[in-house]
Amino acid sequence: MKDVRNNATRTAQRAGAILADPRWRAIAGRDRSADGRFYYSVATTGVYCRPSCAARLARPENVQFHPTAAHAERAGFRACKRCRPAQPPVDPNVERVAAACRRIERTQELPVLAALAADAGMSAFHFHRVFKAMTGLTPRGYATAHRAKAVRQKLVRTPSVTDAIYDAGFNSNSRFYEKSNQVLGMTPTAFRAGGVDADIHFAIGACSLGAILVAQSQRGVCSILLGDQPEQLLRELQDQFPKANLLGGQRGYEQLIATVVGLIERPAIGVQLPLDIRGTAFQQRVWKALQAIPAGTTASYADIAKRIGAPRSVRAVAQACGANALAVAIPCHRVVKSDGGLSGYRWGVERKATLLAREGRR
Repeated sequence: MKDVRNNATRTAQRAGAILADPRWRAIAGRDRSADGRFYYSVATTGVYCRPSCAARLARPENVQFHPTAAHAERAGFRACKRCRPAQPPVDPNVERVAAACRRIERTQELPVLAALAADAGMSAFHFHRVFKAMTGLTPRGYATAHRAKAVRQKLVRTPSVTDAIYDAGFNSNSRFYEKSNQVLGMTPTAFRAGGVDADIHFAIGACSLGAILVAQSQRGVCSILLGDQPEQLLRELQDQFPKANLLGGQRGYEQLIATVVGLIERPAIGVQLPLDIRGTAFQQRVWKALQAIPAGTTASYADIAKRIGAPRSVRAVAQACGANALAVAIPCHRVVKSDGGLSGYRWGVERKATLLAREGRR
């Protein structure tokens, strides 16, 4: 009987000590800000969790604290399948920005910044800054990119140009035509025809990485291709703009080639080219994140996925890198595997290694 009383006393003392610990208050309040600072395990289940875990609150006498997930696992506990504590904690702003993106995509009219910020529980200024940091675009820029994707799809499927414009969320023809060059790089009619009558000037030259093709539309440089054979590069350009007017051998474009070749030979100089970037909203977010990687450094595909607020979209990030048609100008060569190894590159892993070496990869 005495042993039973002693055990009960020890249990009560242990429970009291846990309840007095500030970490218990974080667990009871499902405090996300405490995630990553410590972990807790439950003796009766053999599981360890992060403080914000939504699982049923354990009895305090069964709880033990651990400084890291590794410490909890060495103590014999397994990771909770609900909160997945072995994975890096998810920034709550990621969920808020993702919700804002879904709201923008669902509505015909762009919600005002104040309304988006209020839904996220932030001030307008803070929300605007967080949204741009995670997606690479402002809320209005994201809406424009999403509508651009929608109007491209509608123009292909809808018989009427006007219907396609309205279905994509533009309230008037005039508003869309004001932005059509920015959204499509050409008029809607020309886009429907595969780029008919759109003038694309190009020049082909040579550099230390092989053959190079640089093409330019009215908006800016729209293609920088690398390869072994000039004929293959020209076929790639034709596939990219199947019905455009491809104009080669034009005077003055040799200087553009020289500028791009200089960027390839010394990629760290950071020459700013006017670019005609065409892609889906997701691709544009990835490409903007790539442009933010400083010369001489690298980022993993997982890093980029986190930066754009889509941590589970690592494969989609890799596909967006592969779809990049602006070699070096959009530096997808700076994206590597999580272990630092070099993975696939549209223009060959050897060229990727050479570019990184020239930048003085750290």
